[in-house]
Amino acid sequence: MISINKLSVSFSGNTLFDELSFIIKDKDRIGLTGKNGAGKSTLLKILAGRQEPDGGSIVVTSGHEIGYLPQEMIPDSSRSVLDEALTAFDKIRALEATIQRLTDELAERTDYESEDYHRLIDRLSEANERFTLLGGSHQEAEAEKILLGLGFRHSDFARPITEFSSGWQMRVELAKILLKRPEIMLLDEPTNHLDIESIEWLEDFLQTYAGAVVIVSHDRKFLDHVTKRTIEIVLGHIEDYNVSYSEYVIQREERRSIQQNAYNNQQKEIENIERFIERFRYKATKARQAQSRLKLLDKMERVEIDEFDRSSIAFRFAPAPHSGRVVLHGEQLGKYYGEKRIFEGLDLTVERGEKVALVGRNGEGKSTFSKIAVGEITDYRGRFELGHAVKIGYFAQNQAALLDGNKTVFETIDEIAVGEVRTRIRNILGCFLFSGEDTEKKVKVLSGGEKTRLAIAKLLLEPVNLLILDEPTNHLDMRSKDILKNALLQYDGTLVVVSHDRDFLEGLTTKVYEFRDGRVRLHLGDVNDFLADRKIERLQELERTDTSKAGAGKQPQQNANKQPGKPQAAPPPVNKAGSAQEREQQKRNERELRKIRNAIEKLEAEITALEAELADMDKVFIADASQCTVENCRIYEEKKNSAAQKTDEWAALQEKLASLS
Repeated sequence: MISINKLSVSFSGNTLFDELSFIIKDKDRIGLTGKNGAGKSTLLKILAGRQEPDGGSIVVTSGHEIGYLPQEMIPDSSRSVLDEALTAFDKIRALEATIQRLTDELAERTDYESEDYHRLIDRLSEANERFTLLGGSHQEAEAEKILLGLGFRHSDFARPITEFSSGWQMRVELAKILLKRPEIMLLDEPTNHLDIESIEWLEDFLQTYAGAVVIVSHDRKFLDHVTKRTIEIVLGHIEDYNVSYSEYVIQREERRSIQQNAYNNQQKEIENIERFIERFRYKATKARQAQSRLKLLDKMERVEIDEFDRSSIAFRFAPAPHSGRVVLHGEQLGKYYGEKRIFEGLDLTVERGEKVALVGRNGEGKSTFSKIAVGEITDYRGRFELGHAVKIGYFAQNQAALLDGNKTVFETIDEIAVGEVRTRIRNILGCFLFSGEDTEKKVKVLSGGEKTRLAIAKLLLEPVNLLILDEPTNHLDMRSKDILKNALLQYDGTLVVVSHDRDFLEGLTTKVYEFRDGRVRLHLGDVNDFLADRKIERLQELERTDTSKAGAGKQPQQNANKQPGKPQAAPPPVNKAGSAQEREQQKRNERELRKIRNAIEKLEAEITALEAELADMDKVFIADASQCTVENCRIYEEKKNSAAQKTDEWAALQEKLASLS
């Protein structure tokens, strides 16, 4: 458990957090949201101990390990993918070395009856038990399972990690955190480098994870599937709801609507009271009533409306110039790097006004195709051509990283603006939330989302009729993403978008090209139709595999003589008459059953009481974070451990009851 008490952070005189206080409980599933630049990544860094706050304190329960995945990093390793993932088990390997050392020491000792010898045996026994508990006997199998879930193939395991892109290297870092299984996991945009299938696998993993998870993500569906609590950083403070993101948005709007109505009603009441006081305060017959209303006004508890930052980017693409009917056309298109096939056999035709999605695992060729379309890659196989009068606007996956960090926001736009557009630069930047002093910030100090907004702003400087967008929503906050999607829905040109964001793609495109295993397949419809198709295919493949296995192997013995359509002989009747000895055994069993049921009932009452005490302490801690002192946290942990122990005893008794019943 982590207790955050009055946390404050400022940058260049601007307050980012103002006395934030909240608690992260064991097994919490928290979605941390807020607009770009609100401080989400900064908060995770502070919780992970990578950055110091200006004020406040953080208390972490003793023995709780924190795993932290930053939004961006440059791994420094020359190991293979599997060997790098196995470094997550460094603690287990250290324990393994301890076991070997103790074993060697025992083998050399001859004082078998001494206390020291027996203490050595106890230490070895404890080390072996802990080794088994931590999964030491199947480290490699567990590492392979996680790597496969995150999209790696068996053939990738022996390859050096340096051969992979930064996105795939981040997957290895994520795998290491999942393998360590820390008590508290802090994940900053974990889905940015994952494809749709890997995201679904990660959702399943986190839903059953035993520890607490805090996630920064702009993927609404991912948050809804994983989190059960939402904390939004807004205007320097937090809003905390024990619901998923979508439910939080609904409750937040309902709450503000109620507050607004109460505020409006109170303002009318105040206005009426003030009007009465002003009218009658100097009349002798009404003076007492006016004074009474004046006191009422002074004592009135004023209704306040929660602060809410509604700022978001606001723009629409310029009308698209006319192009030919066919915008993109490829025949048997393919790309190889030496002998390595990226994809081949792609036949596609994209017509004017169509909106097309490219999906699939990273490394399957989606970005490669985008680069072929814009002319960055020319050594491809097959035939490819652009249609008549096609003018491309291109957003690369690393577009934000390509910005010059030493230029200001204004200079970044000013250097490419021409003609009358130069007179509207500040208006354009204002639409993307860069106003006043923000336009003079250096690009290198911007958050990932702010850089993405600036890169998208550059696309507006001239009209195009074909937009090719490669992962445009990475780092964009929820509102900015919604505005971009709405602008693309209204865009009258042609769109080709690479994305793994299901919520963003939903309803946006009418065709999906899936890049998979070196081939490309067309799915008609949007991303939901594609997912439905893929799941059906997987089920069919599973059924075919199961059928083939059943046919190849030997039939179970009980079915060996079974003939189709012929009823099988019933088993012989069981003689229910028991001997005196059996009746005596039955009585003993009944006494044992009563004893077990009484013990179960007692444990249930104790567990219920402990859970109620823990719930009360949770409420106290949430209401007043200062109450989460080291002593109170110790008491909380003792009660929690006692409840867990009694629950284990209860489960064991239930199993024993079932075996005797």
